[in-house]
Amino acid sequence: VQLQASGGGLVRAGGSLRLSCAASGRTFSSYGMGWFRQAPGKEREFVAAISSSGGTTYYADSVKGRFTISRDNAKNTVYLEMNSLEPEDTAAYYCAADQTYYGNAPLYDYWGQGTLVTVSS
Repeated sequence: VQLQASGGGLVRAGGSLRLSCAASGRTFSSYGMGWFRQAPGKEREFVAAISSSGGTTYYADSVKGRFTISRDNAKNTVYLEMNSLEPEDTAAYYCAADQTYYGNAPLYDYWGQGTLVTVSS
């Protein structure tokens, strides 16, 4: 499966953005999906994950209550709605897919390119 992330940009603190990750292929609904991020000089970290059906979601403590992961299997797309953004959320955001895993470790088989989110103070 190929993943294409989009929706990043420059936003002021307190603002919102919605990231999208479009997947190729006809088996998207069988993949667990995750979002990770990597800030300059830091390691990649888990942000959120969602099961193949969308019935189960996980969030990093740092984004819980501010970010929402969702998916539309009919559109082969997973979303990350980001609200109350903080400068600390500045990073490249990556989506990932795996047929057997959707947890908080970077064990996914497929990764998209990053989309950059910059939050100004």
